[in-house]
Amino acid sequence: MTGPTGEIYRVDWVPGTDVLHGTCHCGAEHTAQDPIAMWEWMLAHPEGHGARRAGQGRHGSGSGSQGKDS
Repeated sequence: MTGPTGEIYRVDWVPGTDVLHGTCHCGAEHTAQDPIAMWEWMLAHPEGHGARRAGQGRHGSGSGSQGKDS
């Protein structure tokens, strides 16, 4: 291993649901029920990660997506 990259990935469980909400180090957000699909999306950066624009919510779509882009 070469050392830390400084990239932070965050996955939160949405209480009362089977949904995971992930935030990539680039700020893109994604929801999925399948944890494998969530990590595949995160690790595929930048593929499927739209540029974050002010006032915009979730980004990305694809397999396992449970939300709509806002």
